[in-house]
Amino acid sequence: MSSNLVIIPTYNERENVANIIRAVFAQPLASHILIVEDGSPDGTAGVVKALQAEFPGRLFMLERTGKLGLGTAYIAGFRWALEHGYDYIFEMDADFSHNPADLPRLYAACANGGADVAIGSRYATGVNVVNWPIGRVLMSYFASKYVRLVLGMKIADTTAGFKCYRREVLETLDLDKIRFKGYAFQIEMKFTSLKCGFTLKEVSIIFINRELGTSKMDGGIFGEAFFGVMQLKASSWFRKFPQKKATGERCFETPPELPAPQR
Repeated sequence: MSSNLVIIPTYNERENVANIIRAVFAQPLASHILIVEDGSPDGTAGVVKALQAEFPGRLFMLERTGKLGLGTAYIAGFRWALEHGYDYIFEMDADFSHNPADLPRLYAACANGGADVAIGSRYATGVNVVNWPIGRVLMSYFASKYVRLVLGMKIADTTAGFKCYRREVLETLDLDKIRFKGYAFQIEMKFTSLKCGFTLKEVSIIFINRELGTSKMDGGIFGEAFFGVMQLKASSWFRKFPQKKATGERCFETPPELPAPQR
């Protein structure tokens, strides 16, 4: 059995899901895929089921009853990964904004580079975002600046959603206490991981806006993130976080990397 699991949440991703599955399986990193499917009315689940016959024992799907939020999709995926014994668990989008060719680089940061959580970072080496409207680029960039200021996280891309976790991180975090469902979920997972004593490292990536399908971002997601950061800070003053078992120095630096793949 593979020790690596790539979790991909989907809602109305029929146009992308087959291609992203094939692209992940084409990587030299031996991985399984878990699709967390939120009852897409466009038939996304049917596409995945057809591909399961082509990739038996490698492609799995959790079907949920409706659009329940990105955070809850990942929490469900994390629990499934832990129950099935995976050592490295990845988050990535279905729409190719996250390049599957970067998966081995995130894995290397955790397996060989000393990271407990590897973050595919849009802002570690400038602003590496393609085909986003300038307003959205600025909103995302300054949102990360705001999070760094309020929470004290020395991470350039605090809202990044392309990540690799070592199993121990997800075992240690109390997943029942992860509260946010949207944009703020990514912030909360990083902040909680740091509070639990884990090492986070950024791996520079190029983020390319989706070409097919519709973005799931809306104003409510950004609102949750803005006010959620203040809630996270306030609640951390009164909460005792479980700690990483092995001792080690926290690190925020960018590790030595494999060469970035060409688009």
